[in-house]
Amino acid sequence: MSTSMRTAVLAALALAAVAPAVRADEPKVIEIEAKRFQFTPSELTLAKDQPVILRLHSQDVVHGFYQKELGIDASIEPGRTTDVQLTPHQAGKFVTICDHFCGAGHGNMKMTITVQ
Repeated sequence: MSTSMRTAVLAALALAAVAPAVRADEPKVIEIEAKRFQFTPSELTLAKDQPVILRLHSQDVVHGFYQKELGIDASIEPGRTTDVQLTPHQAGKFVTICDHFCGAGHGNMKMTITVQ
């Protein structure tokens, strides 16, 4: 093996050794964007009893992210990330709403979370 190939292999091994390991039991991270007057994605399917982190971002104003049965009550501020840790223990369809008035279309700002 040439010196340059050996150096490349050693560099790759060194990077692999310091890279953070992703464990199978770590929660899945799901990115959610809020902007007047929608959440993206607008529908989400989660597995019952599997932990997730909902990583919330606002593109414009302060929004709320509320769902009573799943125990979600978060404020999403522009320029900040809000993480909601969730392990749904109940199957069904749940409607999440923006509970911070954000303008004329506020009442239509919803996301459906399905837990299977």
